[in-house]
Amino acid sequence: MTFFEAIVLGLIQGVTELFPVSSLGHSVILPAFFGWNDVVAAQRASESYFLAFLVGLHVATALALAWYFRGDWVRIIGALVSSLARRRIDTPDARLGWLLVVATIPAGLLGLIFEHQLRVIFATPVLAGILLCVNGLILLTGERLRRRSTAQVNRPLRLGPAVRDPAEAGRRELDSLEFREAGAIGVGQVFALLAGISRSGITMVAGLVRGLDHEDAARFSFLLATPIILAAGVYKLPDLLGPNGNGVQAQVLAGSVAAAIAAYLSVRFLSRYFTTRTLTPFAIYCLIAGVVTVVRFH
Repeated sequence: MTFFEAIVLGLIQGVTELFPVSSLGHSVILPAFFGWNDVVAAQRASESYFLAFLVGLHVATALALAWYFRGDWVRIIGALVSSLARRRIDTPDARLGWLLVVATIPAGLLGLIFEHQLRVIFATPVLAGILLCVNGLILLTGERLRRRSTAQVNRPLRLGPAVRDPAEAGRRELDSLEFREAGAIGVGQVFALLAGISRSGITMVAGLVRGLDHEDAARFSFLLATPIILAAGVYKLPDLLGPNGNGVQAQVLAGSVAAAIAAYLSVRFLSRYFTTRTLTPFAIYCLIAGVVTVVRFH
């Protein structure tokens, strides 16, 4: 792997991990488009330097997310500790913390079991292109269901200052999610193990379907991604420190720095974007990119 390839793939990871367009799908498709045959071959191998490279990108992306939401995590972790000590959930931050725990468990467990096998099996541009189209349809369906939803949701708890704007009467707050709903969102993330299905996209759609607005759905998605991505990176550290990492540590570092910068800028942009806008542009992009990929590599 050259330094140029490492930096480009790092930038792609940092952006597409948070944009609802599938980082894994793009990491499969774009090297094939660029003619980087060594990277393509490494992706399809059961053991290769690419595994070590992914470790660095995942850890860097998670650290960028953790830094951006550092204030939130300080409150959430403090509230979780207090909740354990008092043996009750009596604050919005504590409830949000436990919702994140519940949503992390299914994706974490199933990811540990199936991630490696699915990554190798689906590491082909055609399959990634097809699943990218599926991802676009999922995003469009989420938007349609959100618009059609007329349910008025009570908000027992509120994160931050209370809001009395009547225009927000139908908006559901993050901490009003039920634990079974958080678990369902966590299960939905498992589909992101398929190249072409976006983790952030499927999590946001699940939030929209349950009544969250785009801003809160995105916030929950980004908070939820932090421990999952970080755990995936830490779990695979032996790949980086072992034989797979020999000779590519410098490239891993370069790619990781690029991924961290791209991830930070992406989450900063998207956190503002989703205050007023929707998933529709990303859905259209996925459909177009998926069709072009299938036509190109069929």
